[in-house]
Amino acid sequence: MGKIRDSVDARALRFAMVFPVLLAAAFVVCALLIRPDVPDPMAVRWTEAGPAGFAPFSAFVTFGGLIVVLVGWLVLGQAVPLSRPAVMRRLMMGAGLTVSLFVTTVLAAVLVGQAGIADVREARVDMTVLALGSGAALPLGVIMGFVFKADERWSVDDDRAVRAALDREIDPELAADSVHMWVHARSSVFVMLGVASLFPAALVSIAVPWLGALLVALAVLAAAFLFARVIVDRSGLRVFAAGFVRVMEVPASAISSATPAVVRAADYGGWGYRHHGGTTAMLVSSGPAVVVNRADGKKMAISGGSADSAEKVAAVLSRVAARARGEK
Repeated sequence: MGKIRDSVDARALRFAMVFPVLLAAAFVVCALLIRPDVPDPMAVRWTEAGPAGFAPFSAFVTFGGLIVVLVGWLVLGQAVPLSRPAVMRRLMMGAGLTVSLFVTTVLAAVLVGQAGIADVREARVDMTVLALGSGAALPLGVIMGFVFKADERWSVDDDRAVRAALDREIDPELAADSVHMWVHARSSVFVMLGVASLFPAALVSIAVPWLGALLVALAVLAAAFLFARVIVDRSGLRVFAAGFVRVMEVPASAISSATPAVVRAADYGGWGYRHHGGTTAMLVSSGPAVVVNRADGKKMAISGGSADSAEKVAAVLSRVAARARGEK
């Protein structure tokens, strides 16, 4: 029994079992409320000539409720096992809600379409009920797929968080040896880039739409690479252009020194990622930066954001490099 509980999502199981039953019960109650206005037997199948199949009211309501329950259990139940990927469980939870509501909508449309008629051969499916119910079923299923938390159990991310917390507890200085920051160009640079690209793109798109779109895409790409993410920890230095393209990675043991400085981007080949005069640079603007001297004689320069943040990055790099070399 314990193994079963560990292999299923208890909350998803409760929802998968209870929701179809409640939905079927609501259908049965509503059907009984309009029972006096519905013919008995009811039409349940149609051809081009009209109703061709009939069933007693009680049989229609009973089997209709059972179909809602069984379909709901079948589809929603696919979201219960924890062994399945989280994305699949989300999809199946949303699909189960949509399918259950759609089946109920079809049954309700058949029921309402026969309310108030004198002859069962005049029976029809109420298209208004069918359209409204179907239109609501789909977005509700999409919402359920997004809000359903499929990873409620312990995960690899939880393991990483616990290890990080234990490391900080064992070594209180660990947090001080870590810096995560974003640097970016001045806002005036982005304004200039927009003016230099969007206006020409708007004019060019009148004659050649795809060329205008290409100019805009190039401008967005250029703007993205005027952002950089800098990560410093005891393993060393890592710099990501546009936040995700790794352009620099230096182990702490390979760093001989790091100093804050005020630099001109032109001296290093310009903005962005550059190799210039034996120096590798990732500068998003002129101004505060960190100059890193490597043990192999190579030099690196990265934007530091503000003077304070550049000084902090340089201090942390110097500290972790000394620690990696066994110095105190």
